[in-house]
Amino acid sequence: MTLTPQLTSPRAVASSQDASRTLIATGINHALHDGYTDLIYVLLPVLQAEFGLGYVALGLLRTLYSGTMAALQIPASHLGQVLGARTVLVLGTLLSAVGYTIAGASGGLLGLCAGLALGGAGSSTQHPLASAVVARAYGRSARGPLGTYNFTGDLGKASLPALVGLLLTLLSWRMALWIVAGMGVVVALGVGLLLPRDPASPAESQGEAPPAGKPHHAGTERIGFWLLVAIGTLDNAARPAFLLYLPFLLQAKGAALTTVGLALSLTFVGGALGKAVCGRLGERLGVTTTVIVTEAGTALAILAVITLPLAPVLILLPVLGVMLNGTSSVLYGTVPELAPGGRVEQAFATFYTCTLGGSALAIPLLYGRLGDAVGPSWAAIAGAGTALAVVPIMLALSPHLAKRAVVQQPLPR
Repeated sequence: MTLTPQLTSPRAVASSQDASRTLIATGINHALHDGYTDLIYVLLPVLQAEFGLGYVALGLLRTLYSGTMAALQIPASHLGQVLGARTVLVLGTLLSAVGYTIAGASGGLLGLCAGLALGGAGSSTQHPLASAVVARAYGRSARGPLGTYNFTGDLGKASLPALVGLLLTLLSWRMALWIVAGMGVVVALGVGLLLPRDPASPAESQGEAPPAGKPHHAGTERIGFWLLVAIGTLDNAARPAFLLYLPFLLQAKGAALTTVGLALSLTFVGGALGKAVCGRLGERLGVTTTVIVTEAGTALAILAVITLPLAPVLILLPVLGVMLNGTSSVLYGTVPELAPGGRVEQAFATFYTCTLGGSALAIPLLYGRLGDAVGPSWAAIAGAGTALAVVPIMLALSPHLAKRAVVQQPLPR
């Protein structure tokens, strides 16, 4: 029988000290890049006033960063196989810092767009390579650390945009961008110093050929992986499909703007906790049970938010946040187990490309139009339906997970 080299070979699993250093380095890097991705929201009103932009143009500015990041995940993973994950992670972080430096130094809209596109290109290196490095460092125990790694991104989303918002009260937006660009240089140097060499050689990362007479079950492996991608795409679409309309649902219940801000904060705090907890919960309850519980709970909680009065909704939102974001940690932790041919970097790159890209297309093309046609409540119900659509696909994936568990058992002596 064939074993996935990244998860079973002793050479593919780092020492506990190296594994901890890997998680720290990739976690800090993840926080920076997710903060880089979301700080654009704080800048949008400033950029609107500076350049006289409409809402469509502002949306395109946001898409420049996230769209470039999603589109270059797979090329970034191939580059990591050539140069090594550590080198590409350092270079990617430096490129993102250069992007924000150019954006801050630009005298016009063209330079700003170029800077944002460069920043997105640099951030494309982070998700697939860092996830694969953590998976190899921890081997079969990677599900929990991958959840922790996923959680660090939410810390960056919560802290870096807030920091930029504070800086904007003291400095110009260009100076604020130069400061966060300097932070990127510091983080890149830290990643270069902290992150150990890849625990698997390039040859190992390509997977080992199955021994004669021991079929690799490549077809089953690919089916399981693409079922996982479909689940991740639906899960990643359900979150923004609901969050897009949450402020309007709350205002319809009489919430003031300050209450809306509090409600979003409660949801995001729950989401960060969900990413930290659900990855490890998946190790204990199993992937199938955890995903079904979180997705069904998400759908029920969304329906409750639509129907309940404001006060109970505010109490419910942190719990909804846990389930709304927690599934992603379980899914990320499953990618190495279903990586076709044991190619973990390529699997993560494909997974992130499909889930991020699919969500980016679905929000304006599907859920946005649905909201215009039938209103926020029914559009949010569609988000709940999207979460529930995960359940039958997860049941179809479950046998593939069971087969992989059998394949990855230690060989008899």
